[in-house]
Amino acid sequence: MSVAFLYPGQGTQRPGMLHDLPGHPAVTTTRAEAGSPAGPEDGTGTPDRSPEPEDHSSQRGGGKMKSARTRRRFRGIAPAVALAVVTASAMASPATGAQTATTTTATAATTATTATATTMAATTATTAAATATATAALATEPLPCPSQGRAKPTVVMVHGAWAGTSSWGGEVDALHRAGYVARAIANPLRGLTDDAASVADFLRTVSGPIVLVGHSYGGSVITNAAADVPNVKALVYVDAAAPDAGETTGGLSGRGSALSADPASLYERVPYPGAPRGATDLYLKRDTFVRSFASDLPRDTAVRLWASQRPASTSAFSTPSKAAAWKTIPSWYLISTGDRIITPSSQRFMAYRARSKVTEFPGGSHLTLISHPEAVTAVIGSAICSVS
Repeated sequence: MSVAFLYPGQGTQRPGMLHDLPGHPAVTTTRAEAGSPAGPEDGTGTPDRSPEPEDHSSQRGGGKMKSARTRRRFRGIAPAVALAVVTASAMASPATGAQTATTTTATAATTATTATATTMAATTATTAAATATATAALATEPLPCPSQGRAKPTVVMVHGAWAGTSSWGGEVDALHRAGYVARAIANPLRGLTDDAASVADFLRTVSGPIVLVGHSYGGSVITNAAADVPNVKALVYVDAAAPDAGETTGGLSGRGSALSADPASLYERVPYPGAPRGATDLYLKRDTFVRSFASDLPRDTAVRLWASQRPASTSAFSTPSKAAAWKTIPSWYLISTGDRIITPSSQRFMAYRARSKVTEFPGGSHLTLISHPEAVTAVIGSAICSVS
């Protein structure tokens, strides 16, 4: 019997040996090949051809590359996303009659069916167990961090499109229990320049160091908002966009993103007062929201979130970024391998060039901040500890 494993971020299968079993220290998450072409599309269908480099876990200072502590925890527990029996054969004595041949065939078919069912069950259990182990490992991040006489940072969280401040409920509760001031603030979702200015205005009211966190389009907003606010000491990207100057959020979704489909099948367009010429509000259609945006949440929860989503203007996705705060401010990146909105390969590319400290969460979705807030909080905790 020959077995093949498909690992998170891996585009091809490789033969499975005993040392390749999930949970063994030899198992690591593989990367997209350096220079592999990317073709993300924005809400208007405009392709982007940015390269997506291979390595994307680094740390500032002398160009020395090293993984964050939370990333090291994942290295030993990266799960197989799929486990497939490729071939199975057995040698048997030739059949001596039609009845014997029929019986042998039926027995083989039953055995194959049973093996397939057993394999599928084992795969589901293995993936679930590995995800739970990874989540538990992340949740041990030491909060509160030793402050050594320095002021504790304030954590400010910015939501993305088709979401709201309540998306951060789990993270806010956890940070408050750990003794930190955490604020989830409104993102207007009108256009990148104005949205960033709105968030920057709020940041200027906060005294002391700030850990600034952005999800999805909120990553583009914090990238611009932090540029002129000196007390922002750390940036945390959660399944987010991190544009360079001149790039648009819509151009960073990545090749294969669910948003690359026909816009008519993705969005409900609604005009709004004072909109720039040609701009409209976009609501995600129910099927797109449930199947792609919130794919790891229970269906009833996903439907409720779809029904209460906040729309985003097309201007939010098409406005070029004016700044790239990650060039001067240390950053952390949580990448969910199950994200179908901003592809993991696109996020790896952005994390690589930002020299972010990267944590990959196995599975999840674009709303891992809701489905697994403890994992997101642990990455925020790493940023907090670096400031404290």
